[in-house]
Amino acid sequence: MQDHGFLPDFSTAVLNELSNIQNIVAETTGSNKDLRHLPWISIDNDDSRDLDQLTVAESLTDNSVKIYVAVADVDNLVKKNTAIDLHAHQNTTSVYTAGKTFPMLPENLSTNLTSLNYQEDRPAVVIEMIVNDAGDIQSPGIYQALVRNHAKLAYNSVASWLEGKTASLRKSALQLGIISVFRIK
Repeated sequence: MQDHGFLPDFSTAVLNELSNIQNIVAETTGSNKDLRHLPWISIDNDDSRDLDQLTVAESLTDNSVKIYVAVADVDNLVKKNTAIDLHAHQNTTSVYTAGKTFPMLPENLSTNLTSLNYQEDRPAVVIEMIVNDAGDIQSPGIYQALVRNHAKLAYNSVASWLEGKTASLRKSALQLGIISVFRIK
């Protein structure tokens, strides 16, 4: 990995910056929208702690669907050209090996301060689009928003439900009516 420019360890400068970052609660003023009321869900591996994406879909009266995808807004805490930003820019991804994970971001950022954790308010970049019944994308948009993860789902449990092996998913997902997102007509 090092032969290809990957930085396996965080520098002292990265660790120093990390110690100075505070968990900043995003304001819902300016260009940010408050979308915490939407029934956002994450879906990842059973043991994932770095939740970087949420989704929600809404059926519209004309048989189209409004789809929202929220991506963790790391830029809210990590500013351009800082040591953390330059490290992430160099590596561009986390690398998972059998022996060790080499994360793109320090763990306190990826699993805590910027992670779209269950029942936590977090800033995100939201991609919104309407998909009509022919599959055409209409009204695409991208903006910053405040979101809240209402249900943390896992691939295995959703797969079991889709295959009819289990009767239900997590209670919180059922209470929110999220299950209809997974139903295929």
